[in-house]
Order: sequence, then C-alpha cells, then structure tokens
Amino acid sequence: MEASNKKAVNRDAITEEVAAAFAESNERYYRSDEVNAGIVVGYDDDEAYELPVVDMGRLLDPELAGAEIAKLGSACRDWGFFQLVSDGIDEQVVNEMKDSTARFFSLPLESKKTVAVRENGIEGFGHHYSRVSGKLDWAESVILFSVEMTSLTMRIVGFMAADLGVEQEALVRAFRGRRQPTEHVVAPLSSGPDKVIGITPHTDGLSLTVLLQVDDTPGLQIKKDGRWFPVRPRQGTFIINVANILEVLTNGAYRSVEHRVLIHARKSRTTVVMFHDAHIDGMVQPIQEVLKHNGAEARYRSIEKLEYMKGHFSVRLDGTRFLDSLKI
Repeated sequence: MEASNKKAVNRDAITEEVAAAFAESNERYYRSDEVNAGIVVGYDDDEAYELPVVDMGRLLDPELAGAEIAKLGSACRDWGFFQLVSDGIDEQVVNEMKDSTARFFSLPLESKKTVAVRENGIEGFGHHYSRVSGKLDWAESVILFSVEMTSLTMRIVGFMAADLGVEQEALVRAFRGRRQPTEHVVAPLSSGPDKVIGITPHTDGLSLTVLLQVDDTPGLQIKKDGRWFPVRPRQGTFIINVANILEVLTNGAYRSVEHRVLIHARKSRTTVVMFHDAHIDGMVQPIQEVLKHNGAEARYRSIEKLEYMKGHFSVRLDGTRFLDSLKI
C-alpha cells in the first residue's frame, strides 16, 4: 500500500518577528535529535576519504577523456556527488555570483523583503522551507531563475551519456530548454549549533544540482553506507550531485543520495545552488536508449512531471521518498 501524504512543504516570508527568532535561537528551530542522528565520519578518523574530483580539462582532452568519464560515472554510481574543477567558466562570472550573493544577504531586512516570496510561492526571499512538523531549517534563501549555467550543465550531461553508453542526444534532450531555478542560501551563525540544523536531510527533486560555495565554511554532509561524510570546501570547485529525476532517467544507474547541512559554531555558510530540471515529453521515466543498451527492464514506473513534483513535495508519513514509490 502506498504511504499516505500530507500537504506539501512550502516557503514562508521572513518577517521582523522571524528575524528576531533567528537572533534568539527560538525553539521553532530546535532539533537536537536530528543534529545528532547518525554516525559522522570525522576528518581525523583513520578512514581516509575525499569526495571524488572530476577535471573538466581532462574530460575535454581526447587522450584523457576515457579515464575521466569513467571516474565521473563511478562517482555518480557510488557517491551521487563529485567535485568539478577546471570548469571553463569565466572566473569573473563566478566571482560576481559570489559577490552578489554576499551583498544580498548583507542588506537590511527591509531591502530583502522587496523580493519576498509570495504566499504559496517558491520564488523570492524567505525561509529555506517550512514543514508540517512546524520545525524550521536554520537558513534563509532567495530563489531566482537563471540560464547562466546551462552550458556547463549540458557539457556534464553529455559526458554522463558517454559513461552510460548512449548517444549524447539521448540524455541531453531531456535537459534542453528546461527551467533552472537558482537558490542563494545562507545558514547564519547560531549560538546553539548543536540544537539547530541548517538544511534538513533530503534528496534533490529535480535532475542535476550544481553548488557554488561562496565562503570556506564547512557544513555539507553526504550520507553513504549509513554514515554521514562531511565535505571539505575546496577553492575553485563546483559540487555536482545527482538528483531524483536523473536517477529515474538512468534507470537507477546513478544514485540520488541523502545530504544535509549542519551549522558551524563560529561562521555562517553561504552558497549558490543551481537546480536543473529534466523530463521526457512531460514524463519522468527511464530513457529508452539506456534500457536498450543494458538490455534491462524499467525499474521505475512512468509518471507525469506535474504529478511527480506534487509527490516529491509532499510529506510521506512513513519517512520514505516519493521516488521510492516509483520503483517497480
């Protein structure tokens, strides 16, 4: 029996009262049980690890591309995340993205409220998300729509197609012309970092996520084999992760994995996150060329994109992802 859902999560505007709650570490944010949930692999543990690093320069080099594409594919299968270096984007453009984000969050509340999220809306300035539980993420964000990163996304997707053994167009067409919401997020400094959580554990609902960190504050953690792995911020890199729709498109070859953001005891954390949408003629379903290449049956049922989004942004009472309900 399919798990029942409650109303979708939504975004609320940030008022003076809410801003005061941030300053006072109001109990609406207290979630000590979630902050301390699970085993965190520490930087000083005996187990050595680093999030896989993929080099765009090597991907574009005909003599090195084969090995680098294999590395990209391995990262998407094993981690669902990788760090991208030598991305080819003008450094001035990247710096402007960072600077404009930092400038926005340094503005007085009244100025930020001029682009406040509207009731039942998504785009604009407000809380990261509000949830049925009444508990809030310790983060504020502004969501806009952008096309600046489309070229980078299409390059990455083309190399993913090569790893999957299909023609580039088979995967690229699912991304072409789709919307690209961009979220600028700040997790403010908190006097009780052990009580609040920056961003709730989740998987991303669209297809591919590209994260640019504005500062060097850690906080992102990825869940792998039942444990949380902190990600060390690296200068000059984008963090790329597989989201739910891409998991379906690849018939489960690539994994959309759970991740969260914890609060630093001494510094705020600011990021620019670009979410890339994808679908096949309005449907979320495995790509036929991927199925044929692997001689496999579909592991996910087809669903209309609108119905998929409604399901993703619902609260499932048994704690499972809506994505899991699509598995055959």
